[in-house]
Amino acid sequence: QVQLVESGGGLVQAGGSLRLSCTVSGSIFSINAMGWSRQAPGNQRELVAAITRGGTTNYADSVKGRFTISSDNAKNTVYLQMNSLKPEDTAVYYCNASIATPERLISDYWGQGTQVTVSS
Repeated sequence: QVQLVESGGGLVQAGGSLRLSCTVSGSIFSINAMGWSRQAPGNQRELVAAITRGGTTNYADSVKGRFTISSDNAKNTVYLQMNSLKPEDTAVYYCNASIATPERLISDYWGQGTQVTVSS
């Protein structure tokens, strides 16, 4: 059925940049919104950034001015450009999407995550 696959994670030094990508596949009618969350070991998952189909965005205060979320609706893909990375950004980053199936049932879906490690 619906699947979300993330890519682009890796190991970078503080001050560096990474670009994450997430592509949705499967039987879908529409994607209403997509976003990125992150979870460090022992911590709760927290929202990093989100974007609606219409392009409205919101960010966690901790990443404002450093991260940019964008989407390509035709490709069912969302991106997270991460600049000026800090060690505290280290976490597994998860993509999620609010998706309507052909039956018009709206559900939240999650990817398996991609590791981002920022060294000091």
